[in-house]
Amino acid sequence: MDTPSASFAPLLPGMAGMVLVGSSVSVSHVLVGAPLFTAQAVRYAAATVILLVVARVAGARLVWPRGREWLWLTGLAVTGLVLFNVAVVRGVAHAEPAVIAVAVACVPVVLGLVGPLLERRAPSRRVLVAAPVVMTGAVLVEGTGRTDAAGVAWAALTLGCEAAFTLLAVPVLGRHTPWGVSVHATWLGGALLAVLGTASEGPAAITELSGVQWAAVGYLAVLVTAVAFVLWYSTVRAAGAGRAGLLTGIAPLAAAGAGAAAGTGVPGPPVWAGIGVVVVGLVVGLRPSGPAAGKRGERAPRTASAPAPGRAR
Repeated sequence: MDTPSASFAPLLPGMAGMVLVGSSVSVSHVLVGAPLFTAQAVRYAAATVILLVVARVAGARLVWPRGREWLWLTGLAVTGLVLFNVAVVRGVAHAEPAVIAVAVACVPVVLGLVGPLLERRAPSRRVLVAAPVVMTGAVLVEGTGRTDAAGVAWAALTLGCEAAFTLLAVPVLGRHTPWGVSVHATWLGGALLAVLGTASEGPAAITELSGVQWAAVGYLAVLVTAVAFVLWYSTVRAAGAGRAGLLTGIAPLAAAGAGAAAGTGVPGPPVWAGIGVVVVGLVVGLRPSGPAAGKRGERAPRTASAPAPGRAR
């Protein structure tokens, strides 16, 4: 993997990806009564086909995993796709949705600490300062809610799975590129979910999906999976997991905006305050580091001389 860029341009795809993820919240509600594993299996299967077609048209080179790459990619699919969806659905049965959302809001802190270590760099002091600010703002936007011990456990699992979705991709992004990681994650996740769906919901579960639910699955497959995955991993590869992690604070902002646009209500003062805090955190953490910053006494990102994870040795 190349040395992460300190400029602003590589962050734009990740920002767009987080807007898509956040705005999909209202769409996901349509699938609450649908067979969970079957609906998600269809989603990821469709996304795989779309990614393969678009990658071919774009001339992206896809390679088959080898050796330990299978462990990274399978772990990504199991945690970031399968377990994440299970944790969210099961979690809201024991906790208010805001509790699960607040757990996900903690992701910038985890990525800011662990991401650079996987990239064989020291964590950025600026990102470490900004991550708790972004997390605080996201908590204000999403609010807090009632829960029990099981809800806390599911929320913790959700946090771990959301972080794993990015961290487990870092070692293989160098060889597989964002296209390859997205393709392998979706087909592996889709296959696992299909097995779970057949075993627990039955082969006929797919016939239980209504027309509206099929439309929701299509939206999630195209925009929130095929498009958003490639956009997100492009930013992780170019900017590093630490800086990219701050962008997860955009998702709750997009969710709040989409809710207001859908007529579910205008955000109240705590939400607006949270949006302001998130913006401050993003400005602090994403401000490019360059010669001008160096004149102010801030060090530029250190370039690692060791071979990056995932690159052929």
